[in-house]
Amino acid sequence: MDKKNALRAGAVAAGTTLMMLLMSSPALALTRDDGDDPGSGLSVVETLGLYVVAPIALFAVIAGLVMVLDRSKKQQHQG
Repeated sequence: MDKKNALRAGAVAAGTTLMMLLMSSPALALTRDDGDDPGSGLSVVETLGLYVVAPIALFAVIAGLVMVLDRSKKQQHQG
């Protein structure tokens, strides 16, 4: 892809992201709806565990399984 197309794609992606951020209204999250029953909030440790550690661990498990299964297929072909 040449530089002009890459620049155009980047501009489109940035513009789309900006529009999505501007169109979403986080201020509306402060107003309670009828029937709302929010639970207790997460602590910092729980948040980091859920949104940082868990995805990294899941990625590591999947990558490990792929590497182990790929290695076993190569050994079968060599023998």
